[in-house]
Amino acid sequence: MDLLHAVEQETGPAPGWTVLWLHGLGADGHDFAPIVPELVRPGWPALRFVFPHAPVRAVTINNGMRMRAWYDIRDFSAEELAGGDRADSGGVLESVAQVEALIERERERGMAAGRVVLAGFSQGGAIALAAGIRRSNPLAGLVALSTYLPMATRAREDLQPQAVRQPLFMAHGDQDPVVPPRAGERSAQLLRELGFDVEWHRYPMAHAVCADEIRDLGDWLERRFAAG
Repeated sequence: MDLLHAVEQETGPAPGWTVLWLHGLGADGHDFAPIVPELVRPGWPALRFVFPHAPVRAVTINNGMRMRAWYDIRDFSAEELAGGDRADSGGVLESVAQVEALIERERERGMAAGRVVLAGFSQGGAIALAAGIRRSNPLAGLVALSTYLPMATRAREDLQPQAVRQPLFMAHGDQDPVVPPRAGERSAQLLRELGFDVEWHRYPMAHAVCADEIRDLGDWLERRFAAG
């Protein structure tokens, strides 16, 4: 498997933590790079941000148009969002494997799994959750923004026992027309039932990221760094 190309930023020499951040449908690794100066705070350890580019593939809901996507999306039905096969399971698992390869590269660069935070927005957040529940070697934490857990009906069988040690930050806009807030809430509830420590937030926004969300995520990350 070829390693995904990525945009990288380091906030200081010899970074002690990695934040691996997955973009949404149709975007690329540059999409969230501007968040770094908004998120990072004085006094934090040096961080390496890795923003990979998803592969280009045909997306059914966009009339088969080819674009950067972590998996195909077949429809927007409420039933699918509640845990059906809205996501292309083969594509999800392929992207999980590609994310695992990036985490392994971080290990080769001297970054232990316990110092890697896996984050994602929308489709990228879905992959972060899908990868997270399958981790037998826990990461420092998981961040899932404006998203849901794909293939939720098989989550219990896919869950690795040690995965629940990963703290989880989830957030959603209460006016999101792309991924309805109830989909995020249902996923958060399921992940709590599986044993995850989920910090859940809702914000008055659409399918986006807002300043209050960045602040709350910064608080959550600061606790991760302090505990590390």
